[in-house]
Amino acid sequence: MPDKLNHVDYRWYVVRTKRHQEGKLVELLEKQKAQTKNILEIYAPTHTTVNVHQDSDDRQKPLFAGIVFVLATQNALMSFMKEHSKDADIQYERKKEKGERTRMCVIPESQMRAFRDYNENYADKVIVLERPYSDYAFNTKTGEPNEIVRVVDGPLAGCEGYICRFRHGKRLVFQVQGFEPGSWLTVSCPKAWDLHVVRLHNMEGDRLSVGTEKGRAVDLLAGILQACGYGERTLQMLYGIIDRLVVKPSLVSLCKELHAHGDTALSQRLARMTGTEAELVINLVRYEHDNPGYVKANWSKLTLRPFLTPTAGVEMEEGKTGVEFHHKDFTEIIRKVDIKEEAYLPSLQKDETITTTYYAHIGMMEDKDKEESTYFANWDGFLQEYFLTAGKANEKLVAGTVEAVPDGTANVEGEKLIESFRNYAPTLYKVLTDADSAVKAVQDFKVGENTLNVFAIRSSAQEKDAAKDKLIQTCVRICKEINTTNHLAIWRRYLRTVWLHN
Repeated sequence: MPDKLNHVDYRWYVVRTKRHQEGKLVELLEKQKAQTKNILEIYAPTHTTVNVHQDSDDRQKPLFAGIVFVLATQNALMSFMKEHSKDADIQYERKKEKGERTRMCVIPESQMRAFRDYNENYADKVIVLERPYSDYAFNTKTGEPNEIVRVVDGPLAGCEGYICRFRHGKRLVFQVQGFEPGSWLTVSCPKAWDLHVVRLHNMEGDRLSVGTEKGRAVDLLAGILQACGYGERTLQMLYGIIDRLVVKPSLVSLCKELHAHGDTALSQRLARMTGTEAELVINLVRYEHDNPGYVKANWSKLTLRPFLTPTAGVEMEEGKTGVEFHHKDFTEIIRKVDIKEEAYLPSLQKDETITTTYYAHIGMMEDKDKEESTYFANWDGFLQEYFLTAGKANEKLVAGTVEAVPDGTANVEGEKLIESFRNYAPTLYKVLTDADSAVKAVQDFKVGENTLNVFAIRSSAQEKDAAKDKLIQTCVRICKEINTTNHLAIWRRYLRTVWLHN
């Protein structure tokens, strides 16, 4: 920040005085400021004590007492200190190496803005934590990574941090810049459920759940078997492959055995699996070995694959983004879908946007008499849980907005956003409640001899392309809305039957 002569820098310096003497120092600085052009601004923190979490208790402690920040040139501040230095001193940085010259503590303008914003708006709302920020990346009891979120709006908009459980409930733990260069404060904001946040994909901590991992392995094998033409025999062949691998967990031996029995196409396709795909299958086989009957018990029927999967099954021609695959009772449409997600790398404290390719699977059945088609997506497990809710539970789940809750103060109530689709999954809310929604949730939708709970859309022959796009786009939006909220945790679990997330 150069002055008019363009050769002197204005910087923020830290001046320390005795506790409770800040006002007197500010008064002297203001007088000097009126007499010289080289003292531009004086700032004394408005909150000099903070709530500190220590030994499982929250206590008040002094943090900024006796400190005044001055935006000035070095010469102007030094001149002031010579005249008024009895009870005040300029703060110097600590020496990092032997022989290093001492330097005045200088605060960058951007850091000063962030510090002032925190001190004036958040200091009385948050609690300073004694442990370093990195300690809050994982749940200390379970070892599981804590959810990483970004605040969308309100006074903390843009803040990123971990949702952690404390004795008094869940809090958002994040960092704010301290008043010394390179210093950070780890703070927590109580009542995390009050904040509007989005979940970020943890690129280092998120792990596949056991259910999702096994679901992806079964889906991979089912897709390959269907693409190789096994049709109604897909499940029978799937069980047979699992049984063979349980006895001898070698994909090479399996491929040779299949080739010898005339299953050449299947043998060649399994041999082309990637290392990651092969690992998924072998892990499934190990789980089946330890839990006999797991695959048959959890995959007793196969009508249409889950809506979003990491593998197409059918090998697409280069340059194509979709393919149609014919089953006995319907046509399956498989289309590439690129999904963008906000991701976070805790070790670098850096966020980025990642794009992952999935494959959307929807079915199509024609009614030739009415010249109509019905397109449907398999949300069987998810919608089954929704249809099981009834009465007040269902009303609150779909349409609830707020409910009264005690806020910890005697005889005082606050308001809490209810974990409902209306609050956190607006696209799903619209599908379930809007009579004019083109996409409908259908219970026990008939597909041949089987039934599925589906999202479906009807279309005339002229509008079939628009209907396909509408169904896929609507289902993708629902998936993303549920996956990016730190609320609706139970519905994220059911979502794993719909979106076999990477």
